[in-house]
Amino acid sequence: MRKFRHALLVTGMLMSLASCTSQPVSVGVGVGIGTPHASIGFYVPAYPRLAAIPGYPVYYAPYIQANFFFYDGLYWVYQNDLWYSSSWYNGPWWVVEPRYVPAPILRVPVRYYRKPPHYFSGWRADAPPRWNEHWGREWEQRRSGWDKAPGQRAPAAAPAPVYQQRYSGREYPRQVERQRELHEQNYRYQPRDPLVRQRYQEEAMPALKGQKRNP
Repeated sequence: MRKFRHALLVTGMLMSLASCTSQPVSVGVGVGIGTPHASIGFYVPAYPRLAAIPGYPVYYAPYIQANFFFYDGLYWVYQNDLWYSSSWYNGPWWVVEPRYVPAPILRVPVRYYRKPPHYFSGWRADAPPRWNEHWGREWEQRRSGWDKAPGQRAPAAAPAPVYQQRYSGREYPRQVERQRELHEQNYRYQPRDPLVRQRYQEEAMPALKGQKRNP
C-alpha cells in the first residue's frame, strides 16, 4: 500500500509539471528523485539562439517559451517558482536558492521572461520583478541593494559557449564528468561574479569525485 501511494504521489507530481509547461520546443517531463540534480520539466533539444539584453551582462533565449537566460558562463532558468543553473544548455540542472541568485539576473526586466508566472501580472515590463515582495523581508535584508545597478558601466557579457552547438540529441553529453571535460577544453572564460564562481565549484565536485573513483 505504501509503494502504491508513493507511485500515485510521483505520478501526480509529473502531471503537475506537465500542466505547467507549454513550449514550442520539444519537451520532456520528469522528476529527479534521489539524484543531486533537478528536473526543470522541459528540455532544449539543440543549442538555443541567445540574444543580448541591452544594458545588462545577460542573454535571454527569445525562441524558447521559458524563462531561460545566460549570465557569466552559466545558463539560468526560472521555472515553477525556482531558479536553476547549469553550465550546459540542457542540464543537468542545479537548484539555486533565492539568496544565491546573482543580482544581474535578478535585475533582468520583466519583458524578457518568456513565460512569466502569474504573479508578474501588473508589474512594469521595463523593471525587474518585485522579488522583495515575492520572497519577503528576510530575503530583502540578506540581498539589500539587489535592484540597484552599479554606478559604473555594466560589465561586458560573457561570451556564449557556442561550441555546444556541436552537441545535440544523441551527441549531447549526459555525464557531468564529460561535460566538465568538454567545457574546460572549449570555453576558457572564467566567471567574475562571486556567486557564479561558487556555482562552478559546486558543479565541479561530482566530476572530481568521479575522477577519484576512476583514476
